Amino acid sequence: MHIPSFGQIIQYIIYGITVGGIYGLVALGFNIIYNATDVINFAQGEFVMLGAMIMVFLNNTFQIPLLTAFFLSILIVTAIGVIFERVAINPVRNASVITLIIITVGASILIRGLALIAWKDEAIPATPFSSGESMTILGASVALQRFWVLGIAILTVVAVHIFYKYTYIGKAMRATAINRTAARLMGVNVRFMVMCSFALSAAVGAGAGMVIAPITFASYSMGAMLGLKGFCAAILGGLGNGIGAFLGGFIIGIIENLAIGFAPSGYSGYKDAIAFIILLIILFVKPSGILGSKKKT
Repeated sequence: MHIPSFGQIIQYIIYGITVGGIYGLVALGFNIIYNATDVINFAQGEFVMLGAMIMVFLNNTFQIPLLTAFFLSILIVTAIGVIFERVAINPVRNASVITLIIITVGASILIRGLALIAWKDEAIPATPFSSGESMTILGASVALQRFWVLGIAILTVVAVHIFYKYTYIGKAMRATAINRTAARLMGVNVRFMVMCSFALSAAVGAGAGMVIAPITFASYSMGAMLGLKGFCAAILGGLGNGIGAFLGGFIIGIIENLAIGFAPSGYSGYKDAIAFIILLIILFVKPSGILGSKKKT
């Protein structure tokens, strides 16, 4: 076993926290749609990929300023989420949950294939959100982009919480998640709320993809693994529980990066398996997740 230095351990922890924030955002996207529809949207990772690829495309090809490209990408991916729900989910809304999940898997494959045609099989560098050298913390060298990742991840979770708690649409979405029939009887347009859940989930996923792109580069295939790890984080935290999903992302990110530091030489490539090992353990020990799941009646 390789024993890293104290500074390296701090660096792995910080890296784990930042990448864990991304996993948490992806998991939050899973939960938003699950709460509204009982469906696991396996196209969630493709929203992440589209956010990164569209931002890079707008910034590199059309020379649109990064900040403008960031918000334009969110709007575009949000619109894609709405179209996805209207075209693929709404027409078969009365189908079984398994059928709807299979549709999301098919949509994921389709979106990834279209992205491959549009942007080819290459990793495209993204412009960091701020220039400057890395910052040193307790002997660990940390790129400034990682602070953007953590800051935007936390800001997104807070914004989603405020949206659910204080806005009319957010409250209606919560009512739909708790009891769809009761919400409908109270005058809530359930179909519109489901569409809003896809829009919000797509926006959250796009944000996650855009902030991680300067670190990992943007590619048509980046959403697949991020989506799977986000799903693991959602299960670990408790499917249906937003705070649990974010916490699950942090746990997976930290454990994954620490494993890289302590793994013997040549074994760091197996880090991607850690999220799935954690998933299997939690399914055996506590299937409801560490914070349980939201009970639906």
